[in-house]
Amino acid sequence: MAKFRHEFKYFSPEMVLSAIEQRMSAILRLDKNVGEGGHYAIRSIYFDDIYNTCFLENENGTDPREKFRIRIYNCSKERISLELKQKVNGMCLKTSCPVPLDMLEQIMAGQIPDFTAETPYLLKKLIAQMQFRGLKPVVIVAYERVPFVYEDGNVRVTFDRNLRSSSIIEDFFNEDAAFRPVLPVGTNMMEVKFDEFLPDFINEACQTSLLQWTSFSKFYLCRKYALSTAMP
Repeated sequence: MAKFRHEFKYFSPEMVLSAIEQRMSAILRLDKNVGEGGHYAIRSIYFDDIYNTCFLENENGTDPREKFRIRIYNCSKERISLELKQKVNGMCLKTSCPVPLDMLEQIMAGQIPDFTAETPYLLKKLIAQMQFRGLKPVVIVAYERVPFVYEDGNVRVTFDRNLRSSSIIEDFFNEDAAFRPVLPVGTNMMEVKFDEFLPDFINEACQTSLLQWTSFSKFYLCRKYALSTAMP
């Protein structure tokens, strides 16, 4: 059963991020889905309407709020997930379902796909909001992630590097696609996620005065960059 979770995001100089990552490698195990390089590449298509509602809700700290994204790993078409992220009272809930490739291709082409009785509820909800709210794909968010996990408290500590974006939705699966960097050179991100509690030894391993907490999501940062460059 899906549960609401705590999620904390931090900007960090790469030197500090690497030091914390070394600490985590001594006390936590890597997620089983990482490749031989100890990381995986994430790409997500995010949706918004013509009023940039999702962007503005993040900027204004609206609570509750929600946003849709479609996510892939390592540019592979084998695992395509639709995710709905909801934020309520400062806590986050993520629900997901698989997306057929042909349906994703329709969405990427600017079409609104049909659905049947067998279509997962979450996918029906996205399609309905595409029809009635004008939701559409607006930005690709890409980065590389090193994820550590700890079962007690369902803890995930992730180190995300090379955050970049693109507004060319058809490049979603293109490994050679051109992306624009979003953060200053030498700055990356750490995220700490957990259910009811964060064990003290993990919390202590994360401590440094050089981490900068942020309330903004990767979607917001990438969308803000795209909107600022689109202005005349």
